[in-house]
Amino acid sequence: MTDSAPRRVRVRAPELIGKGGWLNTGGKQYSLADLRGRILVLDFWTFCCVNCLHVLDELRALEQKHRDTLVVIGVHSPKFVHEAEHEAVADAVERYGVEHPVLDDPELATWKQYAVRAWPTLVVVDPEGYVVAQHAGEGHVHAIERLVTELEAEHAAKGTLRRGGGPYVAPQPEPTDLRFPGRAVVLPSGNLLVSDTTRHQLVELAADGETVVRRIGQGSRGSTDSTWVRSRFSEPQGLALLPDGSVVVADTVSHRVRRFDPESGRTTTLAGTGFQWMRGDDTSGCAREVNLSSPWDVAWWQGKVWIAMAGVHQLWTYDPAEGTVRVAAGTANEGLVDGPAAEAWFAQPSGLAATPDRLWVADSETSALRWLDRDGVVHTAVGTGLFDFGHRDGPAGQALLQHPLGVTALADGSVAVSDTYNHALRRYDPATDEVTTLATDLREPSGAVLVGDDIVVVESARHRLTRLRLPAEAAGAGAHRTQCAPTEVAPGRLRLDVTFPAPAGQKLDTRYGPSTRLLVSATPPELLLTGAGAGAGPDLSRTLELNPAVPEGVLHVSAMAAFCDDDSSVEYPACHVHRQDWDVPLVLTESGADRLPLVQAGLGA
Repeated sequence: MTDSAPRRVRVRAPELIGKGGWLNTGGKQYSLADLRGRILVLDFWTFCCVNCLHVLDELRALEQKHRDTLVVIGVHSPKFVHEAEHEAVADAVERYGVEHPVLDDPELATWKQYAVRAWPTLVVVDPEGYVVAQHAGEGHVHAIERLVTELEAEHAAKGTLRRGGGPYVAPQPEPTDLRFPGRAVVLPSGNLLVSDTTRHQLVELAADGETVVRRIGQGSRGSTDSTWVRSRFSEPQGLALLPDGSVVVADTVSHRVRRFDPESGRTTTLAGTGFQWMRGDDTSGCAREVNLSSPWDVAWWQGKVWIAMAGVHQLWTYDPAEGTVRVAAGTANEGLVDGPAAEAWFAQPSGLAATPDRLWVADSETSALRWLDRDGVVHTAVGTGLFDFGHRDGPAGQALLQHPLGVTALADGSVAVSDTYNHALRRYDPATDEVTTLATDLREPSGAVLVGDDIVVVESARHRLTRLRLPAEAAGAGAHRTQCAPTEVAPGRLRLDVTFPAPAGQKLDTRYGPSTRLLVSATPPELLLTGAGAGAGPDLSRTLELNPAVPEGVLHVSAMAAFCDDDSSVEYPACHVHRQDWDVPLVLTESGADRLPLVQAGLGA
């Protein structure tokens, strides 16, 4: 890329202003006059942007090499509402190890003065206060390094270069057991393993989620394979339990996928070279010979490790049998486009959760919940685009999220979404196609894991795990699942009748309206022309319309009923909600039945 402001044009750099003030300066406020005589690199960034995070890493070596002449200043310019909060910016500066001053500019005042149009953008200002170069995007640090070297020589000769220490003042670290943790997974022992992202470690906690059992890794940035004491990580994020009891780790900033064995305590590299993938690099091959780009989460699905490759807006797979990686979904274009995996667009996929039929994806930059089916087709459940976000419950087509980073499969087939920038845990139910809020006031939740009937949330910006009780329907409490042999039914109208008898000593609770609810869906969805969805009523019957063009499929039926103790002498009888789930394989044939009776399994007294 050519400089948008050629060096022959003398353009005075606008003043640095930001309503949020300065971070990493020990409380001191700076103007351009205070920095005269130093070479400045202004890094316009926002902490949701993975490309901005790449530039932070690119700048580390430049800052170190020219530390007595160069001052890097981050100008934080928010995209999301949450990113305009000063506390959130301060958290991000610590979370990502930013070791230079940062100007918090929530109203984009400096962004506008410098005519910035994209995240990230780098602007070079010479020691006399003139803009000499501007670059948008990542990958420009080598060109900037050459320019800095030239400016050092030029201004040393003119006597306008000032050497010495810079304005950066390191903040005092907080004495917490975890520091901006990313994800958690339950080990075979019942303990919890947490990616302690900012401290570049994994931490094993006891089953209480609080007591530290051991720390895996030295705690300094790196990618060393060794024992649990000597290993090194670089901002690890996603974790997934493998069938053999080991854990696969998305080691995000080292651009590697690692494996940790809790039994031996050793760490090994499964995929990645340590170099970031760039356009033109291989997209498949021997796993340890192919570059990766900011793997953010991992999941075990269909016999492979799936990787949310946030840095290139794709899903990749690692095949442990062959030792290979390849692109599995996404074009590397950033956006929200559904369809066949090879044609779909993602935007910084950051969270994964696997169920038998679906791989769920938290697509953070589009504030979307998406999923990949077994046929390799990408669908969107919630979300509409890169600049549409908020906090709204209701039908999925109208619901809004704000930069979700995690997704967790629940026992009833729904998913919990770590709605990070809304500080909330949300739930999407495919049976009803609705979004609800499970919990709020969770400071930047980045992931969650099921522990019994509870869900343990990684509350990243509070540096802790928080245990919540799931509602009964989400936890699967009192639920049954029945597998049936294929049933022959006729295409067209099908009468579904569910028999749900009250347990002994109980009766239907009709005090507040209908006491029963019926949810119906199908795989593939095209099997049902009409009759899908949820509904409450006095009975559990429904007329469905089966598509004659679909020869077979599975009908998913969930019936719920509320019962109370049948004893008139009790003023406040105990009440219970019972649920029955059926997966009914169907084969459509002209000689098949036009009625499908389903009988509730025994509930007992």
